Amino acid sequence: MSGTVLRSDTRVREAARDIGIRYGVDYTDDAAVTALLAERRKALEAEQRRPAAWLGLLALMAGLFLPFGLPLSPALDAHLFALLGAAAGLTVVGTALLVHARTQWKRALHGGPLAGYREILGIARAHGIPLAHIPPWLEGRTTSGGGKGAAPIPTYPPVEPAPEAPAEPTPTLSPSPSTTATPSVPVPVPVPPKPWAVSYYEQTADAGGWHDETGCLLLLAGAGGVTWAATVGTGVGYAALLLVPLAAWVWLAGRRQGREKEELREEALKYVKELEAAQAAGARVPELSPQLRALLDGHQ
Repeated sequence: MSGTVLRSDTRVREAARDIGIRYGVDYTDDAAVTALLAERRKALEAEQRRPAAWLGLLALMAGLFLPFGLPLSPALDAHLFALLGAAAGLTVVGTALLVHARTQWKRALHGGPLAGYREILGIARAHGIPLAHIPPWLEGRTTSGGGKGAAPIPTYPPVEPAPEAPAEPTPTLSPSPSTTATPSVPVPVPVPPKPWAVSYYEQTADAGGWHDETGCLLLLAGAGGVTWAATVGTGVGYAALLLVPLAAWVWLAGRRQGREKEELREEALKYVKELEAAQAAGARVPELSPQLRALLDGHQ
């Protein structure tokens, strides 16, 4: 969310100023916020790659799978209790390391200026300013964008729109042309209209994806029928050869659908970029649909 949008509402601007003083960040400065988000995202990714997380995962996997390897080696039966104790120890150590890594990651996610930025987003939403897109990492969600997240955007009660300022009374004596000042009226930034291709992409983004599997099954069924006919000597099995061109047709249909979806995906990405540019210029853009959010998350 750009600083222009935050400054468009006096109450949101004042809240952003107070929160910025608390955390030492000017949240209406786009350059400062962009640098802050980039730095905190790198820090969170570094927390997830700490040795404690990897060692904990390896130790936990070793502790869980070690008992299943005992039947493979009868020579280890004499050391059964020692191996079970080692497996239990690895499980405890692995779990402790993973919990420690998770705690450190959540501490970095909840603390600092990121918490203030989430507060501002929640306040903006409560004042009627839509949030076009929230990156999954900002809320601690998975890379696919699913789940509630470890640090969701705070929810505040909706706020009534600000009352319009009363119009100034018209003076009885018109000033001279030399002293007349033309007030600067801010020109509203237009919101890009949603093209038909983008709406169609939202409807078909989750469709398809079965052509490859179906084609393989048809091809295997055709090969199996021919093998059965050649082995048993039954000519009916050769009819399964008809499944081979059917499999080719299914593959070609899937390829054609894939090309169409790729073209629609490019149009959707172009539309999202236009929305981001309009939002940066001060426009109040609508919230993105789940399909467009998933598309944008995959390209970040």
